[in-house]
Amino acid sequence: MKFFQYYDENHTVRLGFCRGGLLADAQASVKKSGAEIPTTLTDVLHHADRKTVLEAYQTIEPVAISGEISFAPAVSAPEKIICIGLNYKAHMDEIGFAREREFPPVFPKYPSSLTGHEQLIHLPKTGEQFDYEAELVIVIGKEAHEVTTEQAQDCIFGYTAGNDFSARDLQFKTGQWLLGKACDDFAPAGPFLVPADALDADHLHISCRVNGELRQDSNTSNMIFSCAEIVSYLSQYMTLKPGDMIYSGTPDGVILGMPDDRKKWLTHGDTIEVTIEGIGTLKNTIA
Repeated sequence: MKFFQYYDENHTVRLGFCRGGLLADAQASVKKSGAEIPTTLTDVLHHADRKTVLEAYQTIEPVAISGEISFAPAVSAPEKIICIGLNYKAHMDEIGFAREREFPPVFPKYPSSLTGHEQLIHLPKTGEQFDYEAELVIVIGKEAHEVTTEQAQDCIFGYTAGNDFSARDLQFKTGQWLLGKACDDFAPAGPFLVPADALDADHLHISCRVNGELRQDSNTSNMIFSCAEIVSYLSQYMTLKPGDMIYSGTPDGVILGMPDDRKKWLTHGDTIEVTIEGIGTLKNTIA
């Protein structure tokens, strides 16, 4: 069972769930069943009894969504979007970082950076060197403050697929990466949000294709810092809240790591597909 968010005819974000391949509306399904469970993602993420909510969604009769679905971001209103850099050794090697770091680089994106599956990415006029980064995204479901690695796992609600879309010329314009990372549409996330108990986040195949060509092909087992370690580390500095999103780093295969004569930056009309085992494929096209 997977959650997702979509836009209705009034462009209001609604919660859906996928079971057995059927895409269902949460509100209509819960109303029909008579169950007393939340029908918005915010309420699901903040619910004190996560296990009961998930079990209920596994058993209620789904009411299918009619017509074409316009996907919203997997999480649409996070307080924080935090990104981890240089979390795969092969990626560090390809871009010229000689050694692993004791601590990962951390930088933000913002809710205005979010976009959903099959939505267009609009490029800023200020950049030219646009790149993809396939990433597993952690979604927090329980407040985490100074938690241990063991405690951190219980603070994770689930996972989605993300693309840490980047403008490399803006990223390295100064010593800070922010301008090249936090532009509008630079945080695609989706299509599905999968509860943590349904996945082994430390052993998931992750890949990226551009216009059908395989560019990244790795496994989250190659991460330097695991998801639980990342959550624990961040919680020592800031309180993580339900709905917060953490992009956990990208494997090798990005354009930045290619020889200069092979670098062909993303441009209008290119389609990027990020696929993560157990979650699905996040697809976006550049406007």
